[in-house]
Amino acid sequence: MPAIQLQLVHEVPVTAQSGMRVPARVYADDELWEQIGHDRSLAQLKNVATLPGVSGAVYGMPDMHEGYGFPVGGVAAMRSSDGVVSPGGVGYDINCGVRLLVSDLTAGAVRAKLAELVHELARSVPSGAGRGGRLVLTEAELDRVLVEGCRYLVDRDFARSEDLEVTEAHGSLAGADPAAVSARAKTRGHDQLGTIGSGNHFLEVQEVDEVCDAKAARALGLTAGQVTVLIHTGSRGLGHQVCTDYVRLMDEVMPGYGIRLPDRELACAPIGSPEGQRYLGAMGAAANFAWSNRQVITHRVRGVFQRCFGTAGDLRLAYDVAHNMAKLEQHGGERLCVHRKGATRAFGPSHPETPGRYREVGQPVFIPGSMGTASYVLVGTDEALGLSFGSTCHGAGRRMSRHAAKRTKPGHEVRRELEAQGIVVACPPSGELAEEAPFAYKDVERVVNVVHEAGLARKVARLRPLGVVKG
Repeated sequence: MPAIQLQLVHEVPVTAQSGMRVPARVYADDELWEQIGHDRSLAQLKNVATLPGVSGAVYGMPDMHEGYGFPVGGVAAMRSSDGVVSPGGVGYDINCGVRLLVSDLTAGAVRAKLAELVHELARSVPSGAGRGGRLVLTEAELDRVLVEGCRYLVDRDFARSEDLEVTEAHGSLAGADPAAVSARAKTRGHDQLGTIGSGNHFLEVQEVDEVCDAKAARALGLTAGQVTVLIHTGSRGLGHQVCTDYVRLMDEVMPGYGIRLPDRELACAPIGSPEGQRYLGAMGAAANFAWSNRQVITHRVRGVFQRCFGTAGDLRLAYDVAHNMAKLEQHGGERLCVHRKGATRAFGPSHPETPGRYREVGQPVFIPGSMGTASYVLVGTDEALGLSFGSTCHGAGRRMSRHAAKRTKPGHEVRRELEAQGIVVACPPSGELAEEAPFAYKDVERVVNVVHEAGLARKVARLRPLGVVKG
């Protein structure tokens, strides 16, 4: 286990760059801090600190790396009274998120059928860039998904009512406005519910390798040796188009609001402006689409497990937590629009939005590693509200660009190495495997240790990959 240095918070004062309104704070040990210096992510975080209405401080998570506008792993809160909303502070994959499904099966019981299971999952859940699924929505059905999110899927028998209880915002963000979503965005998304996509998105069969907190693990229904499924994907082409549309719009209207920025990728508009409100409505619709996407995938995965293992293969949803969102929240008596770009909520036991069944331990948090490395289940803390607006990181974070990863090792070698570890891989294009190879990411053990030691979230269990489906 990597040793953690004493300094876990690196503060960049407002004097570090002209125009900074608040300091920047980065949670990282010495090695992660050094890695963060290899790209533009710290410069991007300082630029975020110049945005109008920014409150308190801006935060970088230990997985922070360069992104569009905001760094991935960046958190910033804007006052609703005089602040702005920035599509670059949310990202192109709106409400990309992670959900954990829990079974009563043991890894030993699954091992004999693992190859068959992964093959069936790959057949049932389409993956890859631009891939559509078997569920094609009419315009009216898509609008219901955009407004109602997972509530609509209960009516369609793709969701159980208890799934909504353990999905952030119950899988339906208020204020979603389909009219703010362009026809192009709807066209791109109409057949993509129930699909993974490409990049770092995945469907992973895992084993609970270690329990770190027995009480919290019991609350989540986790035991050592148990089989789980982790799903990581978002709003697909629909969310990407929403971001594209509103980056362009806000770039056009900024001069009229007297907003000048050090980086045009931070294009924004006042939260209360017509453009700001339209974006929040479109973002909410894309968020509802993303929750629905993960829910339809859940339905497909449940079907595969039941076909392979009968009633013993039933899967329960532990939780679904989002990243790439801007949400209006109360912090310290102030109404703030909290941007979490590649960062998730980590609310503690006392927070009213923590589901009732987790009130004794805190809201579940998931930090996936990469293929071949562990993923972690954690729970949020009450202290995190004062440390990071109740936020933590969403993954290990890239250490190497996709192009650099492909130059380092070809995909077929990555596949061979994973299979040598006993991990069954379903990913037809080997290039995707090279881009997402474990060596391209930061050390997830080190990242999670920083999160735990800093008090942003507490470790509950470690998950080890058994089989992976990627686009």
